Amino acid sequence: MNDTMWAYRTGIIDPTGEDLIGFSVEAVDGGIGKVDKHSVDVSDAYLVVDTGVWIFGKEVMLPAGTVTGIDREARTVYVDRTKEQIKSAPEFHRAHHLGDPDYRNEISKYYGGMGPLGGPLV
Repeated sequence: MNDTMWAYRTGIIDPTGEDLIGFSVEAVDGGIGKVDKHSVDVSDAYLVVDTGVWIFGKEVMLPAGTVTGIDREARTVYVDRTKEQIKSAPEFHRAHHLGDPDYRNEISKYYGGMGPLGGPLV
């Protein structure tokens, strides 16, 4: 993953904009929380996930390229990362990190340095 991590995969989301707020988020090994904010901006698409009590109310940012599918009927977003990978991601603070290019670079390095499920990039 590189710059493509900040765009939804083809066919995943309606390019005219789709409201995912409140959708559950499922990592490959279980639920991690609910979508609290999302962006469909070209080359800057992401999800902000409120993890609730799972990791003590922490919010995390996931690049749109981690999304593998959306079940609109079940209101669920599926991502190709483990709960541990998401839990270990750089901490997200909405007031400081939304729109911050340095934070985006940090997230890019973090998620870009690993393959899905924690394996190395091949």
